[in-house]
Amino acid sequence: MNIVVLVKQVPDTGAERTLSQADHALDREGAELVLDEINERTAEEALRLKETSDADITVVSMGPDSALDAIRKVLAMGGDRGIHICDDRLHGADVLTTAKVLAAAVRTVADVDLVLAGDATTDGRASAVPAVVAELLGLPQVTHVRQLDVDAGRVRAERETENGQATLDAPLPALVSVTEKINEPRYPSFKGIMAAKKKPVDTVGLDDLFPDAGDAGFLVTRTRVVEAVLRPPRAAGIRITDEGSAGRSMAAYLIAQKLL
Repeated sequence: MNIVVLVKQVPDTGAERTLSQADHALDREGAELVLDEINERTAEEALRLKETSDADITVVSMGPDSALDAIRKVLAMGGDRGIHICDDRLHGADVLTTAKVLAAAVRTVADVDLVLAGDATTDGRASAVPAVVAELLGLPQVTHVRQLDVDAGRVRAERETENGQATLDAPLPALVSVTEKINEPRYPSFKGIMAAKKKPVDTVGLDDLFPDAGDAGFLVTRTRVVEAVLRPPRAAGIRITDEGSAGRSMAAYLIAQKLL
């Protein structure tokens, strides 16, 4: 079974994050960059499948030079090879462009049976990229999965909803996106870290993935942030001291705010 794992390098959620003054995007230059937490669980799920079947894992990530560290971490966990999509023209790519590029990279892997992704990244929270990738690849999509089984050429998954649980079933090849409840990821061993340095990683750009795109360029994003301001500090509330008229004072305040 050939498994492709989509991962992303993001600023550490435990550290302070700021916006770039140039384009108001998340400032990655001054941030500590890590493999996204949900992608650690995505990789772990691929490795668990590998332990129970004859599987080969290809790790795909789009990002600058530093994104190679995210790929190497998954390789240290037990992945087999990587594809690093690195192109300065992809800076600020929106959801659709990101999905198109990732889908093109997946197509370079022969005979893919399963594409695994996280349901959302901590820097974007769009929760749309896996679904768009599945649509572009023509694969059934099984999203927001908390438990996954693969057997006899099919995937069977449990999805938690607001009203309970749903059980989903689809034939392979398929794309599955997982939630943070899917598993607890392992730590790379020292042996795995050393072995990861020798595992192959292909670096590709837009010209490699879209050789027939022509000279019109690649429309990276269709929107831009024109202004970003800090949230104003929280104002002090109104305190009402009960001297026998607190009820009327509260009612008058609620009426003034058009809440009554």
